[in-house]
Amino acid sequence: QVQLVESGGGLVQAGGSLRLTCAASGRTFSIYHMGWFRQAPGKEREFVAAISWSGGDTDYVGSVKGRFTISKNNAENTVYLQMNSLKPEDTAVYSCAATRTFGSRYYTQYDYWGQGTQVTVSS
Repeated sequence: QVQLVESGGGLVQAGGSLRLTCAASGRTFSIYHMGWFRQAPGKEREFVAAISWSGGDTDYVGSVKGRFTISKNNAENTVYLQMNSLKPEDTAVYSCAATRTFGSRYYTQYDYWGQGTQVTVSS
């Protein structure tokens, strides 16, 4: 069992940066691959980034590649999403999730979810 809590969202101007944090509880956190998803109003949930349990492999959706960085600290049971050069189209609720299957971008492959944190980028 893994519990996830996100933080770090907020309002930022276009071109700015935010770092999202996902704090996990549960002794088995280190064996899970982790992902970040986002959902904007009226749109479907979208894969953003994923990282393998070891931190050695990452995956990004094309629209954030080069701007966002996902990282994982197993010792602290934490996953981060560093977001730079933010754009208004990045506005969404961002959620972290845990999976035993790395490489999938489908939210149905993720077993545990946080409640989400709002990110709003103004133009």
